[in-house]
Amino acid sequence: MDPHSPLRERLIDVGVELVLTEGTAALGLREIARRAGVSHGAPRRHFPTHHSLLSAIARRGFADLGVRFAAASARTGSPREQVRALGCAYVGYALEHRGMFELMFRHELLDSERAENTGEEGAGEEVTEEGAGRQQPRLRESTIPLFRLLVGLVSRCRADGDPEVIAAALWANLHGVAQLWAWGSLPLVLEAHGPVPVERLVDAALDAHLGPDRS
Repeated sequence: MDPHSPLRERLIDVGVELVLTEGTAALGLREIARRAGVSHGAPRRHFPTHHSLLSAIARRGFADLGVRFAAASARTGSPREQVRALGCAYVGYALEHRGMFELMFRHELLDSERAENTGEEGAGEEVTEEGAGRQQPRLRESTIPLFRLLVGLVSRCRADGDPEVIAAALWANLHGVAQLWAWGSLPLVLEAHGPVPVERLVDAALDAHLGPDRS
């Protein structure tokens, strides 16, 4: 980490490192400040609330997932192959970065109407970052570009049905696979079948929502 980088970015960098290595429980404001080498009150200059800092960290996760989506879809050919690549990338990210994935979908962050730094949240606090007080998109809206990519591919895989509804159901299925696999529930119920790679569940989800692959 560059100690000469702006404080705001350094705090986010520390938070990302913490959540990736130690999970969401490590994301205390004082611990982030300590590891960034600043006083525990220093983050308030850029993040008026703890939630605003957590939202900024979670946005890094969505950005990283977006990069993975772009790389995964670029490596394959047909729309269905691209959907499978996105599904594997989504589940793979969730299992590889469990702490970040959990943070990205924490309801109190997703439902917040104020993102990383808004002066409204910090009423009475000293907020000196340029642009403070400017309304930002909700964290939940970070999912929209990824969902739109999925909808576009689904519409090319199925001529019938509402592609948004189908894509939403597929997303919910993949999210459930990721969580239940991470919790150990799916490996447990499938253990009688021997080792089952999680990619088989991604394929089953695609078959369920897009129909069997006839290629």
